[in-house]
Amino acid sequence: MQNSKQFTVSAEGLQKLKDELEHLQTKKRKEVAEAIKTARAFGDLSENSEYDEAKNEQAAVEQRIADIEEMLKNIKVINEQEIKTDTASVGNKVRVYDETFKEEVEYVIVGSNETNPIEFKISEESPIGRALVGTKVGETVKAETPGGEISMKILEISK
Repeated sequence: MQNSKQFTVSAEGLQKLKDELEHLQTKKRKEVAEAIKTARAFGDLSENSEYDEAKNEQAAVEQRIADIEEMLKNIKVINEQEIKTDTASVGNKVRVYDETFKEEVEYVIVGSNETNPIEFKISEESPIGRALVGTKVGETVKAETPGGEISMKILEISK
């Protein structure tokens, strides 16, 4: 597959994906197979909601396994030593002054599958992430967010 999307992750993000894949392939597959077996024992499959639910869960588990396997084929792990602090990129912490809300915020720019807005881990593909990537300390950027346009001054870029 030449046109597969490349996924950028930290070493921690890569380990989380591998752990999730192992869990799905070992424990979760067995749990779902057991649920299907138990549901079959209830008899008539045409009116068996437990069986339908178990088969749907099996399909979801298999799809997630396929998704993770595809991601792992096209993954780029961020090398901590290669992270530069002259311009913002994936792997950087970027401290900004949000001119719209009059407050300082520190974002961590991460790959799309590692986002966690509660921890201010934002994807390079998000509106704020796209606005920050490639910027330098002292620059002011604007980002069009679902809540409206915000303006941010870059205060610090670190690892």
